[in-house]
Amino acid sequence: MIEVDESTFQSEVLDASRQAPVLVDFWAPWCAPCRALGPLLERLEQSYQGRFRLAKVDSDANPQLAAHYQVRSIPYVIAFIDAEPADAFVGVLPEGPLRAFIERVVPGPAELGRRRAQRLIADGDFDAAAEALRSAIALDPANGKAHLDLAELLLERLPAPIDAARLTEAAAALAAIAPAERGDARWRALDTRLSSLRSAESLPTIESLQARIGADARDLTARLELAQRYIAQRSFEPALEQLLQIVAGDRTFRDDAGRRMMLSVFELAADQPQLVSSYRRRLSALINR
Repeated sequence: MIEVDESTFQSEVLDASRQAPVLVDFWAPWCAPCRALGPLLERLEQSYQGRFRLAKVDSDANPQLAAHYQVRSIPYVIAFIDAEPADAFVGVLPEGPLRAFIERVVPGPAELGRRRAQRLIADGDFDAAAEALRSAIALDPANGKAHLDLAELLLERLPAPIDAARLTEAAAALAAIAPAERGDARWRALDTRLSSLRSAESLPTIESLQARIGADARDLTARLELAQRYIAQRSFEPALEQLLQIVAGDRTFRDDAGRRMMLSVFELAADQPQLVSSYRRRLSALINR
């Protein structure tokens, strides 16, 4: 347990919650229920052995924090995850409901493994991150975020070449996502990337596709195949240009494939915000003209 004030809240709570959940107990010395809840929280923090951190904030001594988080009655406990409030309760909970609250916000072993993989990715250790994600999935095959993280690592992060084994593993990771969750923009983007990589070897060359478009600018099949070629190479600007031309030529082509694929490329090119912003504006202007 640590005492936190307005000067240390950022580092001890918000920043720290990116590594493990932080439970913040807003209390005051005069509050009898606070004195009952505090020791129970401290005992549970010890029993969870580092799976969450406990921070205490004297709401009287830190009125700006109390006001910011709308603390109107104490004790008031907020669980922070990834620098954001994730859950909260007011008053004193018995040990059983309190444990249930903690279980809702404290990650299990699989989620801890996924978060370790994220740190490894941030450090550039992609091979170790892949192994951490595979272990997390083995512990919890229903962890959709771990499957998405692994697919992204295989398709976007690990160095080339992307061989057949990597494509197969990435496809399995995407297929493991529940159908109800496949509308997620990240899933669609990675599925588009996978499809482009898989089809790249069987598609005509870039030069031959460019020649076809030069001979007939209305050859939307050639434009789509050329866009797929570019996506496979992570050449997102020329891919977006071809897809925009498809939208301009025929919105109904292959069930609005041009627009749908552009949305996926926007997600893939998230590290190029100026490019994405420019083509979002052009797409919007084209659709709304």
